[in-house]
Amino acid sequence: MATERHYSPIDRLLLQADTAMRTLLPFSGQPARPSPAIVQPDSQMSEEDSRHAAGLMRINHTGEVCAQGLYQGQALTAKLPEVRKAMEHAAEEEVDHLAWCDQRIRQLGSHTSILNPLFYGMSFGIGAAAGLISDKISLGFVAATEDQVCKHLDEHLVTLPSGDEKSRAILEQMRTDEQQHAESALDAGGYRFPAPIKFGMSLLAKLMTKSTYRV
Repeated sequence: MATERHYSPIDRLLLQADTAMRTLLPFSGQPARPSPAIVQPDSQMSEEDSRHAAGLMRINHTGEVCAQGLYQGQALTAKLPEVRKAMEHAAEEEVDHLAWCDQRIRQLGSHTSILNPLFYGMSFGIGAAAGLISDKISLGFVAATEDQVCKHLDEHLVTLPSGDEKSRAILEQMRTDEQQHAESALDAGGYRFPAPIKFGMSLLAKLMTKSTYRV
């Protein structure tokens, strides 16, 4: 029977560095699932609509960069092995979203945000700090973060150009996955954050969305 491999602290740091590079470098993430956009027809959009769609997808791509940083930071400091595994598994699923958004942004003739390294570092630090406090807080932070992501996705699905079915298919699948991540984190014992903390998180999220829409 195969046994679980145990990594040393140095091994884990090297793995974290590798994940950071694969998150931040273009075309580095390899999705396990094909993009939902593949089965959707191409559509002709105005330059303004294409630019707006690219801005929305850039925001979502940066959100996935933040998710990678958060999960990796939490996995590094998680106290229970099962919580660490849950964080690492969630990060693997988020790679699909990261790659899908990257692909769609390139198709729209645009680029990912130059602020991604900054947001990855911030998210990694927040995730590591949450993990140091307790696994319950760490899981609760995942649930609260995914709730914020779902709200942004709902807003983007409303404001996305009506003819952009490829981007819409990606966002709808992401919405389903993110909701599942939030529910799984709470089912695993995550702390339900009170409204004031969630409000503070929403302000930080707005800072990210406004800064990455064009940059």
